[in-house]
Amino acid sequence: MADLITIDDPDDPRLHDYTGLTDVELRRRREPAEGLFIAEGEKVIRRARDAGYAMRSMLLSAKWVDVMRDVIDELPAPVYAVSPELAERVTGYHVHRGALASMQRKILPTATELLGTARRVAIMESVNDHTNIGAIFRSAAALGMDAVLLSPDCADPLYRRSVKVSMGAVFSVPYARLDGWPKGLDAVREAGFTLLALTPREKATVIDAVAPHRMDRVALMLGAEGEGLSNQALRAADDWVRIPMAHGVDSLNVGAAAAVAFYAVTAGRPQS
Repeated sequence: MADLITIDDPDDPRLHDYTGLTDVELRRRREPAEGLFIAEGEKVIRRARDAGYAMRSMLLSAKWVDVMRDVIDELPAPVYAVSPELAERVTGYHVHRGALASMQRKILPTATELLGTARRVAIMESVNDHTNIGAIFRSAAALGMDAVLLSPDCADPLYRRSVKVSMGAVFSVPYARLDGWPKGLDAVREAGFTLLALTPREKATVIDAVAPHRMDRVALMLGAEGEGLSNQALRAADDWVRIPMAHGVDSLNVGAAAAVAFYAVTAGRPQS
């Protein structure tokens, strides 16, 4: 059973994991280096636990202690009970959901390990908006994608905002970082995948016309909001595909586009 510890000093060193959560650059450096990430809200905390992530500690406002009692009772990690005002001083924002947990990261698999068993893979290039990362992972989980591969410069899927937007789906879909870009795509092709670049360019083929759901192994490449896939990524693809648009709309947000495209490549596959 975890210890329930009341803290009233925002400078208490035991709260170190939770300090400055709104400082994006600080957290992007600190969290991977210290091997932690922050799960926010009851559902996300439970999903992280159920996915096998070890908990370092929890930070709760008083009204959430009873809600999280079953989790507290089974944990060896400390649980810090604080006032909402103190939580805001420590984290830098009003913690609406009242519950935070510091979780221990796992060692990431390699791209080769994931490609050995996957059939439907999403590949992100330079996607650095944490909201988009979370939305893409949520769609990938819901629509049956087997894995996500990230270019070396993509944002961290375990950053708090990404985890929150995905509603914990980042714990459900295995992911890895590619070694180099676009050189890392060679391993994807060597594993037998057809590389499809999603782009709104007119010369791209309408995605349904290439029937990706009938291909044996498909890797769908997605670019960052605005810029889209780079020219080098487009050159590395086997085919360019696009989502047909109406009413003069020229493109979708990458999160929305990913959901549509994931459905196209997974249609008819059994979902677990």
